[in-house]
Amino acid sequence: MTLIRAIEIENFRSVKALKWLPCGGINCLIGPGDSGKSTVLDAIDYCIGARRSLQLTDADFCALDVERPIRISVTIGGLPDELKSIDSYGLYLRSFNAVTGEIAPEPDAAQETVLTVQLLVESDLEPQWSLVSERAAAQGQSRSLNWADRVKLSPTRLGAINDNNLTWRRGSILNRLSEERADASKELAKAAREVRASFGTQGNAQLSEALAAITSVAKFLGIPVGAEVKALLDAASVSFSSGTISLHDEAGIPLKGLGLGSTRLLIAGLQRQAAAHASIILIDELEHGLEPHRIIMLLGALGAKDKPPPLQVFVTTHSPVAVRELSIDQLLVLRSRGTHHEAILVAGAGNVQGTIRKYPDALLANSVFVCEGASEVGLMRGLDQFRTGPGAPPMAACGCTLVDGGGHELFKRALAFQSLGYRVAALRDSDVHPTPDLEAEFMQAGGQVYRWRAGRALEDELFLSVGPATVARLLALAIAAKDESLVNDHIKSASLNAKDLATMRAECAAGLSLESRALLGRAARFKGTKGWFKSVGTMEEAARDVIAPELPQADPAIGQFIDMVFKWIADGSR
Repeated sequence: MTLIRAIEIENFRSVKALKWLPCGGINCLIGPGDSGKSTVLDAIDYCIGARRSLQLTDADFCALDVERPIRISVTIGGLPDELKSIDSYGLYLRSFNAVTGEIAPEPDAAQETVLTVQLLVESDLEPQWSLVSERAAAQGQSRSLNWADRVKLSPTRLGAINDNNLTWRRGSILNRLSEERADASKELAKAAREVRASFGTQGNAQLSEALAAITSVAKFLGIPVGAEVKALLDAASVSFSSGTISLHDEAGIPLKGLGLGSTRLLIAGLQRQAAAHASIILIDELEHGLEPHRIIMLLGALGAKDKPPPLQVFVTTHSPVAVRELSIDQLLVLRSRGTHHEAILVAGAGNVQGTIRKYPDALLANSVFVCEGASEVGLMRGLDQFRTGPGAPPMAACGCTLVDGGGHELFKRALAFQSLGYRVAALRDSDVHPTPDLEAEFMQAGGQVYRWRAGRALEDELFLSVGPATVARLLALAIAAKDESLVNDHIKSASLNAKDLATMRAECAAGLSLESRALLGRAARFKGTKGWFKSVGTMEEAARDVIAPELPQADPAIGQFIDMVFKWIADGSR
């Protein structure tokens, strides 16, 4: 099974430089929009696709700099024996070290034998394909793949239009399923002759006046047309190409009329059947035209769960469903590092499979905001909903996603996203801190940490900062979300039976002391799910409907803190 072992791209569109060693199974490129994912797939297709010409413009050069040539090289391993023979491409055979990723100029019995195809495009916009060989260059020699070999090695490309792969055209997946070939040309030619003959009598009768006039003019001008001209079907009007035979369903309806999603599923299944002859497939925007359950079916058809993988697949996606279904050793985040691009394997971030499965959308964002728990996630969601308006875009528009840090997992998860090149901030309580060493590591690597004032958890900060009327509304919301008796029990427990819910309600009307505010903060953050605002939904409602509208009347420090947090989020969109 032929496999791409190495890819190098220089000065192609948004990619100034990229060196990448893909794996043998699924390689799913993810990340924010405009990071160059589709460009990488196009580079592979342009370099080793079965094409004789290529239409490029100045816009295909990185930063429109036509003085720096486009150079794309793809190193192919798993070569069939006929391509590894000395007689075929002996001078151009190289070796690939799977452990180090190094490509040596000479074949080595201990290493895999490979060929490297290069596409070079200079300012004249003329594509030049060649095989890379230091030995051949030293001898002044150069060549490319034979056309037949190029067709064998070329990948299948699934895009918005896939009609070509549902007919027996040259290079289609149907021609790679077997060596069988159907020839319809003789029967079609015979049928066309019969149609021309039968139409002749009918056409002459229908166009008799025009034919008589044409015959008269032709004879007058001395043009040899015989006794009379005839109206027959043009012999050249029916063409018999290799695409004449195509797939139809039982009722005779062409399968080219299937929806995009169904077509993609079918071709992916056929590609797997033809893996021995065509093992590389390119799919841009995997989810296009597919419902979530059929995205999962497509991944299954591509061998996402198979060991060993039946195909080498290069895909891009913006689908959380696809990200969740794939393993971390099949996902790569494509990042621009200023002078070069890098494809970062998600598995390199450590054991983050659980985090990715729970928050797949985070890998598709620009920035990740990791909250200590569900209540902080709810707070941010509610504040975001209230703040959104003219001049204040929502977090989603800024490319920011919220992630529940799971308490003590907060900085472990933040470090995982940070190691993958994401812009990351964390929001934590200040009452208890179980992982100060991880926080220090996170901040040293450039992470941003937001914390409530010393000794305070979120609930403490709220009850100590908002006005008495807001406290009363928070109490009412807690009672609606939990139960009046439960809220009362928490207050009594936190005060050692010195106060209860009725006392707190009376104090809200008369004015709350700092002691009572602190008491309510402790009662509200009762450990576990019994806490008043420990669910995303409850805190989201509290933030949107109670806290945010009354922030102007609260302690200015909390409003300034929230403004600072949302400024970090907005800065990520610039």
